[in-house]
Amino acid sequence: MFKHILVPTDGSPLSDSAVAHSIAFAKEIGAALTFFYSQPDFPMPIYGEGALIDPTTPEQFAQSAQQEARRILDHAKRAAEAEGLVADTDTQVSEIPYEAIISAADRHGCDLIFMASHGRRGIAGFILGSETQKVLTHSKTPVLVYR
Repeated sequence: MFKHILVPTDGSPLSDSAVAHSIAFAKEIGAALTFFYSQPDFPMPIYGEGALIDPTTPEQFAQSAQQEARRILDHAKRAAEAEGLVADTDTQVSEIPYEAIISAADRHGCDLIFMASHGRRGIAGFILGSETQKVLTHSKTPVLVYR
């Protein structure tokens, strides 16, 4: 049924749990995995009264984000390979993570997106939004939501 699964991860405990369950799921159905991390873009500095000035340069920020992406993705890939699965990784800098996730699924020819959700409801869900909800709303690729 599903042959190639995209697994977005951010290194959080919930995301790590989704990675572990995606590995078990992929092993059960014989699918390949691509782990994806959407790197944050350099935040625009805000100047004015009470503003904090961050001495980090855009280059330093990008290098730090790339190192974090490598750490998270390498951990997921090693876990999948330890179970005998074929696994790849991908990362992209994006201000809009849900668009980067959908783009990665398309780019890699994935036929399923397996991602975590915090399950926020009510006003918290409305205010905070949800990358998972946005992927569900905009993706043409099926999405399996892990909670």
